[in-house]
Amino acid sequence: MRFLFKTDYEDDIKLFPHSGYVITYGVLLALLLIAPHVLSSYLMSQLVFVCIYAIVGVALLILTGFTGQASLGHAAFLAIGAYTAAYLQKYNVPFPVYFLAAGLLTGIIGAMVGFPALRLTGIYLVIATISFALIVEEILARWESVTHGNEGMRVKTLSLLGVAVPRDSPTFYYLCLAVLVLTIVGTLNLLRSPTGRAFVAIRDSETAARSMGVNVALYKVKSFAISAAITGFAGVLFAHKLSFISPEMFTLQLSIEFIIVILIGGTFSLHGAVLGAIFIVMIDPFLTYLKDDMPGIIAGIAATFGAGTATAGNIQAKVAAFASLNGLKGAIYGIIIVLFVLFEPLGLYGRWLKIKLFFQLFPLYKRATFKRQKIYVKSERNR
Repeated sequence: MRFLFKTDYEDDIKLFPHSGYVITYGVLLALLLIAPHVLSSYLMSQLVFVCIYAIVGVALLILTGFTGQASLGHAAFLAIGAYTAAYLQKYNVPFPVYFLAAGLLTGIIGAMVGFPALRLTGIYLVIATISFALIVEEILARWESVTHGNEGMRVKTLSLLGVAVPRDSPTFYYLCLAVLVLTIVGTLNLLRSPTGRAFVAIRDSETAARSMGVNVALYKVKSFAISAAITGFAGVLFAHKLSFISPEMFTLQLSIEFIIVILIGGTFSLHGAVLGAIFIVMIDPFLTYLKDDMPGIIAGIAATFGAGTATAGNIQAKVAAFASLNGLKGAIYGIIIVLFVLFEPLGLYGRWLKIKLFFQLFPLYKRATFKRQKIYVKSERNR
């Protein structure tokens, strides 16, 4: 058990609180670097999607987790980044240029969305971001001269410094990993800066933030712009990984998946964004396993316990029909949201913190340790 005694402000904003963090992250990074040499191509493809989803998760955390602004429109920002890359590729623009251009354009559009959202809070802000996502989806489908409409657009193989980087190559994985690491480190530094502290102050209490001189409107727009720009970078990688994009890929369900990423991982944790991304990416393989292998396993278990051939076949057919239901994925998402909201609002990373603190304080640990006491000033009671 390690006790940290902080003697000045620099100790409170260190990137790594103690040397144990350096060792842990160093080992994790080493494992990720050797992964392409020991894992199958399928698992490497899944890791790439984990990196992309985690980047979007970190971006959404900046807006939702640290600034307190809800959003169900990040699939639209992802689409803008992806289509910017695909469009500029037609004019042989190099990757570094259209990668930065996608982030810049998406950030500008994010700031434009942030301005009208200044007068909205709670459910009304969520409705506004959903409307924005639907508008973008409709534009992508109708603006055929640029986006090719519902026919979609082919995305060429990424070329970096004149060398082709196929979407299934280790180099592309390393590129996605590098962008994720830079995003996390950059966000950590952002949160340690005055801008990041202003974001957190707005999340905790807009009234208190204004009383301390924080320009709430300016920092809300900044939060939208930064979150959108990072999502635009992820959109470029997403487009290259899929090699084909169309409007129906960037639906409201994708935005809900991003919300689930931070909900599962933890709405106040950058580590949680990675954990949530792993969880979401594994949903599709789980559904495939449920549809292809689970019916036979359950039928075999039923036969072992004395079920006849006809009964076992009937059980197998029913399980297969259930696993093939169209709305099963959405139902799983709904159950996940309800369970985490009810039983673990801090997400998987919050659960890990509780387990760690339990062993650190045993036998003096109390369940109320993580309960946040809410104290409102009179002006905030009716908000």
